Formats: sequence, structure tokens, C-alpha cells
Amino acid sequence: MTFIRFLLWATFLSICGTFLILASAFLYLSPGLPDVEALREVKLQTPLRVYSADQKLIAEFGEKRRTPIKYSELPELMIKAFVAAEDNRFYSHHGVDPKGLARAAVQLLQSGSIRTGGSTITMQVARNFFLSRERVFSRKFNEILLALQIERELPKEEILELYLNKIYLGNRAYGVAAAAQVYYGKSLDELNLAEIAMIAGLPKAPSKYNPIVNPDRALERRNWILHRMNELGFIDEQQYNQAKETSVIAKYHGLTIELNSPYLAEMVRKAMVDRYGPNAYTDGYSVYTTINSSNQEMATQSLQDGLVEYEWRHGYRGPEKQMPPEAGFDLKKWQQALKKVSTIGRLVPAIVTSLDKKTATVLTEKGEQTLNWDGIKWARLHKTVNSLGPAPQKAADILAVGDLIRTIQVDETLYLAQIPKVQGALVSLRPTDAAVTAIVGGFDFNLSKFNRATQASRQPGSNFKPFLYSAALENGYTAASTVNDAPIIYNNTSTNKAWRPKNSSGKFLGPTRLRKALYQSRNLVSIRLLQALGINKMLSYVDKFGFDPEALPRDLSLSLGSGAMTPIDLAKGYASLANGGYRVEPYFIDHIEHLGQTVYQAQPYLAGSVEEGEAFKPAPRIMDERANYILYTMLQDVIKRGTGRRALVLKRSDIAGKTGTTNDQVDAWFSGFNSDLTTTVWVGYDQPSTLGRREFGGTAALPIWIKYMGLALAGKPEHPLKQPDGLVKVKINANTGKPTQASAHDTIFEIFRTELAPKYDPSSELPGLDDEGALKTEDIF
Repeated sequence: MTFIRFLLWATFLSICGTFLILASAFLYLSPGLPDVEALREVKLQTPLRVYSADQKLIAEFGEKRRTPIKYSELPELMIKAFVAAEDNRFYSHHGVDPKGLARAAVQLLQSGSIRTGGSTITMQVARNFFLSRERVFSRKFNEILLALQIERELPKEEILELYLNKIYLGNRAYGVAAAAQVYYGKSLDELNLAEIAMIAGLPKAPSKYNPIVNPDRALERRNWILHRMNELGFIDEQQYNQAKETSVIAKYHGLTIELNSPYLAEMVRKAMVDRYGPNAYTDGYSVYTTINSSNQEMATQSLQDGLVEYEWRHGYRGPEKQMPPEAGFDLKKWQQALKKVSTIGRLVPAIVTSLDKKTATVLTEKGEQTLNWDGIKWARLHKTVNSLGPAPQKAADILAVGDLIRTIQVDETLYLAQIPKVQGALVSLRPTDAAVTAIVGGFDFNLSKFNRATQASRQPGSNFKPFLYSAALENGYTAASTVNDAPIIYNNTSTNKAWRPKNSSGKFLGPTRLRKALYQSRNLVSIRLLQALGINKMLSYVDKFGFDPEALPRDLSLSLGSGAMTPIDLAKGYASLANGGYRVEPYFIDHIEHLGQTVYQAQPYLAGSVEEGEAFKPAPRIMDERANYILYTMLQDVIKRGTGRRALVLKRSDIAGKTGTTNDQVDAWFSGFNSDLTTTVWVGYDQPSTLGRREFGGTAALPIWIKYMGLALAGKPEHPLKQPDGLVKVKINANTGKPTQASAHDTIFEIFRTELAPKYDPSSELPGLDDEGALKTEDIF
């Protein structure tokens, strides 16, 4: 009896001691425990995602790949698989499973080290959200106490939702939705039972049971989970056997980018970090841009094709390298070497494996392909930008076995190509509000991350002239006003040098109507026009279009576009010409969502007669609508009969634009529009250098613009600017610009503002001016 009494007291004292220890631990640890209510407001680290206007994924920024989902979106089998794998008594315990803890304690006593923690799903939630992963007893007590609190305050469904969104599952995948994409390229509702069980096996050890790295161990773990699901009655025998026989097909599925627009993505990333700081990468923002996915694809292809075609015009610089001799003719070694060479733009790396007289066989990622003569005959040797070697007569004149080259597929033909040294940019805006619908900042973002569309300030040359002519039309000039196109010399007293500007043709036409001077891009007319208007007045005028007067020269070279500006700045100015004369500001973020709520909505300036609303602001008018329309018709003539005639291939009467070429053909431009779209294209070298004596805005930039606009406007009705009231047409003499009688020769109709329309005066008819350029020298000066 004494011994029994001793055992009872010992048991009682042990229970009291245990209770005292637990109570002491609770009193000591509980004040430092976080508030479980914070779980309801928890912010899962979700990456920044960027989308096009039509919701195609452009980019994702952030270390952790996660796609938060609601409990109601979780497949039932996914829930059962995780319960079977991690905590089969999840629905019966209150946060802590005594059996699991007892099992962990026995393992500790037997091995002397912590083998398993006996953690329930609720305890894992407590650890994942609030605690470290350090294996010490104090953390385990905190974990237990927090789990008990969590179970008191949250329903089981919320606990599971938090767990399945937070858990790390390898390969940067956090949460089951991200894992489904990473390992199978599927959404949750597309997974089969075997795939669900495979994902459920990852939390125990994401690297050890990774089906990509360790498929055998992963298969063993998957099958054990399937067995547990069958044993617990979660699946029947047939489901179990069928899933167990399923092969392991997991492989890494990188981020599925639906639209290639890396320059725009980087613009968004920077804007978001400026707005939200580092939290932009983790707080689950979704940015919806103004980019039109089809326009963006067309813009990228058009610019890349245009730069490749420029390279074709200037000769072949040779292979990128010769394969090392030790590779020999071992195709397997060459295939391995090719895997280390990235595709640049649409330029695919290839190795020449054999040559015939006028064909070459090349090894690409697709296997061996044939380069026919049509794809290689362009490749005259590049000597200088203005000099080429003789035309090749056979394939061996161009290529050698072992050459690492580039190829590009154009329609059905494979072409020899090379990575361009020349660069370019394209910006396309919606004229009514300057929304960026497409933007390309260079040949390939991976080749150069410098965004030439927004960062490269270059001289626009004659591309700037429409703004000078716009100022003239608003200051009393008409499209029929004549200005002398004749030589002029300015002496610079500070440098003791003379400035002798000239036309690109080297010829002079004498008195020339402004319309003709613009579509023929007569430099001397522009200089005299600026001289008449005054530089200060001109700088003040272009300031209204958003051009920075401080960045522009305060001399007559301004008339020839010697000031530096970026392509997007120039496109912004042309958007004002295209929308009837309203100032608009480019924007590329339409709205930002956070946790399904819109936290930012763009409020762009909108051209036209509108009232201010939530989504827009009325754009200020900066140009008389009648002068704007007259300028539009003048820029239409640039395409109909001037330096932009190549654009006639589009067979559209609603387009207008202007070429631009700087001294020594360093920069080539074309900007053009209709009422739906304004697009600016620039071509040049990053380190300013001549493009070649035959390269101008009309040859280097305009073909890119034509290809893009042709695709972007395909199938769309013509949309010219609407002609406003207050305009009249008057028949004038094509040479003098004066009104003339209906029966006279060399006459055209010209558009005038009603109050500036000239009246016919018979005495104004001047003889001897039928042939343009027939004036005597003494009459020019």
C-alpha cells in the first residue's frame, strides 16, 4: 500500500509539475505571441505582374512565384491529398495533435535528435507566417500556443487556404497554384490525381522529393501519399491503381509570357518601384498597360525586320566565330555548342555543316536546314558603310564549314543574317489621349536594355519641320505663301566661320510655296521661315507641344531639327497634329490592381469637346483647328508627292507624315499618322555615325513605319482628320501661289482659312514663271 501510495503521489506531482511547466511557459511566452487576427490581413508575397490592355501577361517581377487562390477554388482531391500527407487528423484536433507530438517525443528519446516535429497543418501555418524554422524547444512551444490560438479564431477552411497559398514547394513556387504551373504548366483544375499527389509530397522536403531533380524519390513519395489517400477512404481502389501507374511527367515550366514587350515591362517596373518602393515586388500588384498586343507584336517584328534589311544593304561582316577544331564534324558537339548561343530577336544561331555550289546546309536548333542561293546571295563583303565587295558567285565565297552564323525565316525562305550593329526605336500612340499602344526600344532587349524610344535624345532633322510650318500657319502664313528657296550664308563672329546650309539635293527652286517646300523638305525655306517668325516666338510655340525649349538651340539651325529629343517626345508632338490640335501626354499604365481592387486609374488628357470625368481630363487646345487641318493636308502631300512616297504602297488616303534625316545621314526618322494611330520610327547608331550616303528617313525609317502601319491599320476603314468649318478652296497659280482665273494653266486648288483666302487680281498674273526653277539668278536674291 505504501508503494502504491508513493506511485499515486509521484504521478500526481508529475502531472502538477508538467502543468506548472506548461503554465509557466505559457505565461512567459504568450505576451510575445503575435495577434492571430493579423492572419486575416496577411499579405502573401506575390510578384508584380504586368499585362497588356487585352490582358496578356507581359512580365512578372519578384523572387517568389505565387498565385493566391480562394478555398472555394481548391480541388477537393488537392485538399484530401495534403491532409493525407501532412495531417490526417486535421479536422478532428484543435490545432495540436497529441499523438503526433508523442510520436515525435519517442523519436527524440530513441535517436537523441529531433527527427520529426509532430506538426499539424495549423502548426505549420503558425510557423510559416510568424516564426522561424529554427529547431529549438522555445519555437516549438510558441508554435503550439499559436496553433491553439489560430484554431480558436479561424475556421478550418481559412487555415487550409492560408497553408496552401503559403507553403514552399520548390523551384521558387509558393503555394499550390504556382506549383501546378511550375511543374506541369497547368492550372489547379487541370491537374490529375497523380499530379496532385506529387505536389502534396513536396512540403516534407521540396528538394529531396522534387520530381524534376529526383524523380525516383518523388515517385516513391507520391505513391505513399496515394496509398494513404486510399487507406483513409479519400479515393477508391480504382483511382489508386490508375494514379499509381501514371508516369512522372513533371518538368520545369518557366513563366508563360504571352506578349514580348520587355522595354515596356521595364518602364512599368521602374514606375511601380518609384510609386510603391520595394513592396512593388511582393505585394501582389497587377498592372494593366495601354499596350495593344497585336500592335506590339507588329511593332517588334517591323523594327527587327527593318534593321535586318539595313544590314543586308550594307554587306556581310562574316561569321560570329569559327567552331573550335576539337569539335570536328561531330554534330552532337555542335548541337551542344548551339545550346549555349542565345537567339537574338528572330535571329537563330546556326553552324554551317556543308557547302554546295550555291547552297549551304546549316545546323540549327530544329536540326539541319538548307540555305538556298536566294537566302545568301545578298552577302557581299562589308568594307565600309558606303563600300561593298564584289557580288558572290558561289556559297563558298561567303561561308565556310564550321561558321557560327545567324539565320532568319522570312515566309518560306531561310536567310543568312547577322546581329545588327545599327539600332532603332518605334513608338505608337493613340492620338486622342497619347496612350502607348506599342513601343520598342531597340533590336533586342537582351542585347541592350537601353530604351532608345524613351532615353535616346537625337536630332530629328526635318521630322521637326511640321511644327515650324504649324507656327507659320498660325501666324498669318498660308499653304500658298511663297518663301525664297535660295542660298544663304551666315557668318559666326564668335568662331569666325560661315554657315552655308543647303538642300539635300544641292539645288534651289527660288520662291516656293510652303506646301511644296514641306513635301520636298526645302531647308532654305525653313530657315527663312524661322528667321521671319523669330526664334523666341518659335520656342514659345513648340513649348505648347511639350518640347522643352531649354533643350532646343536658340539659333536658325532649330528650323532644321538640330535640337535633341527622344522618339516618344516627337511622337507626342505628332499626336497633337493627328488629334486636331490638342496637347496630350503619353501614358502607358491604364490601371493598377491590388488584391482584386483598383488602386490607381489613369486620367489622361482626352482630345476633343469633352467634359472632365473620372477617367479623363479635357485636353487643352494648342493649335487652331483650321490651321491644323491645312497642315494635315500638307503632310498628306509628303506621302502623295514628296519624300514619303514609298508609303503610297499602303493605298490609304488618310495617312500623313514627314521624313527626317540629319547631317551626314546620322539619324533617320519617319513620323506619320491618321486619326487612329500616330507612329514615330528612328534608326541610327548608338554612337552617332553615318548610316551611309544612300540612307535617309525615306529609306531607313519609312519602310519600318510602312510595315507596322500596314499591319496595324489592315482591314480598318480610312479615318482622315475631319475638315472643320471656316475653310475655303481657291484656285491658285502653282508657281506663284496667287489666285488665278479658272482657265489658266499650271493651276491647283489650295485650302485657306476663310479670312485669309486671297482674291483674284488680274494684275497679279506674272509672265515667265511656267517652269519651276526657271528664274534668273538675279531674280532669286
